[in-house]
Amino acid sequence: MSLSSIRSIATSSLSAAQYQMGVTSSNVANADTEGYTRKTATQAAVVTSGVGTGVTISAVTSSVDKYLVKDLVAAASALGAAEATAAFTDRLQALFGSTSGSEDGGTSLASSLVTLESAIASLAATPESDTLKAQAVDALDAVTSQLRETSAGIQGLRADADGQIEDAVTTVNDALKTIASLNDQIAAASARGESTADLEDQRNTALQAIAAEMDVSYYVNSDNQMRIYTAGGTTLLDSKAHELSYSAAGTVTADTVFGAITVDGKDVTGQIGSGAIGALLTLRDETLPASQDALDALAGGMIDQLNAAYNAGSAVPAPETLTGSASVTGSDAFSATGTLRVALTDEEGALSSYADLDLSAYQSIDEVVFALDAIDGLSASLDSGGHLVVSSETAGLGVSLADIGVSVGGTGEGFSATFGLNDLLTGSGAADIAVRSDILAAPGTLATGGLSTDATLTTGKTVVSSGASAVAQALSEALTGETAFDAAGRLAGGGKTFADYAAAVVADAASFATSATSDLTSKETVHQTLTDLFASQTGVNLDEETARLSELEQQYSTAAQLLQVLNAMFDALLEAAQSA
Repeated sequence: MSLSSIRSIATSSLSAAQYQMGVTSSNVANADTEGYTRKTATQAAVVTSGVGTGVTISAVTSSVDKYLVKDLVAAASALGAAEATAAFTDRLQALFGSTSGSEDGGTSLASSLVTLESAIASLAATPESDTLKAQAVDALDAVTSQLRETSAGIQGLRADADGQIEDAVTTVNDALKTIASLNDQIAAASARGESTADLEDQRNTALQAIAAEMDVSYYVNSDNQMRIYTAGGTTLLDSKAHELSYSAAGTVTADTVFGAITVDGKDVTGQIGSGAIGALLTLRDETLPASQDALDALAGGMIDQLNAAYNAGSAVPAPETLTGSASVTGSDAFSATGTLRVALTDEEGALSSYADLDLSAYQSIDEVVFALDAIDGLSASLDSGGHLVVSSETAGLGVSLADIGVSVGGTGEGFSATFGLNDLLTGSGAADIAVRSDILAAPGTLATGGLSTDATLTTGKTVVSSGASAVAQALSEALTGETAFDAAGRLAGGGKTFADYAAAVVADAASFATSATSDLTSKETVHQTLTDLFASQTGVNLDEETARLSELEQQYSTAAQLLQVLNAMFDALLEAAQSA
């Protein structure tokens, strides 16, 4: 072998060792870099005319298991969904309060309803007490306020979920553009014969960022170009990025209709089933509305039952005008049995006059209104909203009503309850339930009894007493008795007290949160296991890389010594030639 061949071998070995030391040093420096995989410089022999003339670095690669990457991508989607679900269900549970942990037995709706039951029961025992009336009204206001606040909180969570969907869409679009750019860089580097391993690492990291937000399918073609699709097959990345489009709704109510997530104008909302976006869609459109439905069932039941009980009562002094909450039309059919007693009473509840109407004699709402308006000292009409308005025509005299065997329509409600002439609660659901404003402002006007239903009444005698307890007792029975609830949200139908139903609502939220937390732990374990496996296969082992550096330094030193010997030999030959 000639000296020039030996020099070529030594020089190429020196260069190869130096290059490999650079690769190994880069491995060490990036040991903690997310998504970085260990790089290996492949060394190959250089053969000229059948004779080995040195070595060269043929490629710098990383050994990445493509099937393990797919598993990691799927696990990232599952983890993203679990994280979003756990975060929101935990906040939902907090909205409903706890059933224990405080001196008064807890802060949940169920606890507040138990407090209300106790306040109404005390009032029924001592109906003449203004203090107990105030306590009962305060307790009822606390429950209705909590229902409104919880309802607003649920809609707030839906708004937050909607806003996070918009943010996640932005994250996906940014990652798609990053991968599109990396595809171009990989193609260019391949054309130049350069390593693309680092670029591929960055691309896989960006892919997992997309997967954490939404479930996708993907493949890498023969030109080392990544292609990405939604789970339903809509293209997100081919030769260019096809961005998602979504705008959050802003203010959210139970009736809000949300827009669609689109790609190139196509609705792909239904194609996203996992990742953070998939979970947020489920939370916004299913999980949280189900909790709202159950809350509305509780509020609606309270409105119906307490108003039905309270409409049988009359305050002292009685109001000069009764305005119904139900909207009707004069031509509507009217069918009822029993007798409606209508009385005008003074501020002490003493009778001024009264009239009894046989309700079976009337066939329409107009006929009922006409009959009421015909009573001396009374006026009756339907306002512009279709509400029945019954007023005293004499200042200082109030209007009191009593049902005597009354059953209206198929529901069998009383007359006042049918028209909502003396409701205790206003609103139609959890979002707007409230104690009637005049009662809230003056709790002493809370009715505990009703107009006497004796066969005959005597003018000047007390016919409505502030010390009567019939209505207070009816309210207590409505609260503590079972109400038939229809299935709502995730709760089955059945008979329950309001406190028990509220406890079921709270328990449902707690159970959902516990399940979500358990699922998150499971998904974290799977993702971490795959991450650890990926790291063990492709990650940097500092001990191994340090040992490798020592080997390369030895190789470099040996090649350098060989060059020194060759230089000495060349010098000796040159000196000999000059001396000849």
